[in-house]
Amino acid sequence: MGVKALIGPMVSRAITSNRRRDMQRRWFEAARVRSGKPHEVLYFHQVDDPYSALMAGRLAGLVAQYGVLLTPRLVPPPPGWAAPEREKLAAYSRRDAALIAPAFGLDHFDRVTPSGAEVERAQSILQSAIDAGRFAEAAPVVARALGAGESLDLAAAEFGGATLAAVARVLEEGGRLRERLGHYLGATLYHAGEWYWGLDRLGDLEMRLRALGCSGGGSLARPLAARQKLKFGETVRAADRGTPALEMFLSFRSPYTYLAMERVRALVSHYGVELRLRFVLPMVMRGLPVPAAKRTYILRDCKREAERLGLPFGSVCDPVGRPVERGLAILNGAMATGAGPAFADSFLRGVFAEAVDAGSDRGLRQLVERAGLDWQQARVWMADESWRAVAEDNRRSMFADQLWGVPSFRFGALSTWGQDRLWLVEQAIVETLGGPKDTAPDFRTGTEP
Repeated sequence: MGVKALIGPMVSRAITSNRRRDMQRRWFEAARVRSGKPHEVLYFHQVDDPYSALMAGRLAGLVAQYGVLLTPRLVPPPPGWAAPEREKLAAYSRRDAALIAPAFGLDHFDRVTPSGAEVERAQSILQSAIDAGRFAEAAPVVARALGAGESLDLAAAEFGGATLAAVARVLEEGGRLRERLGHYLGATLYHAGEWYWGLDRLGDLEMRLRALGCSGGGSLARPLAARQKLKFGETVRAADRGTPALEMFLSFRSPYTYLAMERVRALVSHYGVELRLRFVLPMVMRGLPVPAAKRTYILRDCKREAERLGLPFGSVCDPVGRPVERGLAILNGAMATGAGPAFADSFLRGVFAEAVDAGSDRGLRQLVERAGLDWQQARVWMADESWRAVAEDNRRSMFADQLWGVPSFRFGALSTWGQDRLWLVEQAIVETLGGPKDTAPDFRTGTEP
């Protein structure tokens, strides 16, 4: 498959265009004003999804603070192509939700896996609450009971229950609507043509609603889920061999890896921690599908994140296939010289922000030499196939920690997935080095960068 067959520069620039986004926003707002309707937020809730359980704790606040019309829809689990490692996703989600809940000021509960019968009953209760216009009230009650393995009897007595046939129908309708609008996960919010996943993106929706002047009559001084920058606080720097290295599992086809790389390099430099890059092959090159809807959402989400971080993004020349293989061969060699992070940064910036064709010698040489490496030496590294065994070993190590996506991070006892979790990585580093335990942001009172 050709390099440009999946994502080419013209297509990616069109998908991530600010002009297109702004025109779409104006169109949706003009249509809303003409209709006389309030600002509507569609919310897609998956009952047995821990991230949906966390989101349930913020829905009433979203309505009260911004005066939006919340339209909830129950949805089934994501389709197989969106969650090819379903069991690993479920196990990781429970662990991750428990880790981040305190930072969002939400109840910290030990998330258990509900039985199929419990899920059906919870869906019945919540659909009844939707019918009665009480979903935002019922959702956190049901989520808390399910997560703690408690009885749903009190929730059923308070909110009632819909028939199983009705639930089956609304699940199918909710899944179809979610797919038609362009997403595949639970805990997702859709407003005026744009998607926001989980508490990690609720702050972005808040910023959009504030820009539109939305207010429920209360104070807007305290965001529901604002995010903070990394602290880079004063602490003891690593100085002995007992300090663990920060392991970063990365892919050269992952735009989220690109978004994380600059901050990861800054973190290890600030705290004096060793960075160990552990590259893996992209999912699609491991036989796992990444359909168009998923790629489109990821590109638009990454564009929004890049703007928040002050990074260029959007001129993408997809490196899938041979460009990735050549890049990983060079990275494998460069790591022995200490130039691995610089080359990884150069490669990722080139393919995700500068439309550099890493499949050509001219493009790859540009990325190599920008990292301070010699092109002739890089050609020698490209002829060495030993990187393949390293990539497979890294994949096994990543999966052993119930991680499968990139970028993922391991530092001491912490293993976590995603560029959204770098604040957890920093917290673990600070605590390991004997610094204060106040690195974790409070998402209720934080400010947007």
